[in-house]
Amino acid sequence: MGEFALDISAFVQKAEGNVTQVVQKVSGHLLASVVLRTPVGNPSLWKSKPPKGYVGGRLRGNWNVSIGAGDFGTTPVRDQSGGATIARGTNILHGWKDGDIYLMNSLPYVRPIEYLGHSKQAPAGMVRLTVTEFQTFVEQAVNEVDK
Repeated sequence: MGEFALDISAFVQKAEGNVTQVVQKVSGHLLASVVLRTPVGNPSLWKSKPPKGYVGGRLRGNWNVSIGAGDFGTTPVRDQSGGATIARGTNILHGWKDGDIYLMNSLPYVRPIEYLGHSKQAPAGMVRLTVTEFQTFVEQAVNEVDK
């Protein structure tokens, strides 16, 4: 998927120097939003029958958080609720002190869902909608940090 970088330095002053907490919280909000916006396969909406034994949630379960370098890995894990994926990513974010944070999904069908409207559940994508909420997440994080 495309890259985007967000600079929150203008908000650091508002956070009174609590940069680490703000970045961790903003990243957590971005993660949760993307994961929860990611559609879970719903065979009743499909044109063809699902494979035998189909269980949805693989796309949702393949959002990976990493620091310093992207994680291009995939997993067969399915996470219909998104809770395990958010918890896994949040644990990584709690360790952030410095460096770039990556939120990635390397399944081949994430691009058609994000950019081509291949999901009736997420016709405008997941990441693009979440990015529009960035400022709201920053303001929320600034208000949440210990000052």
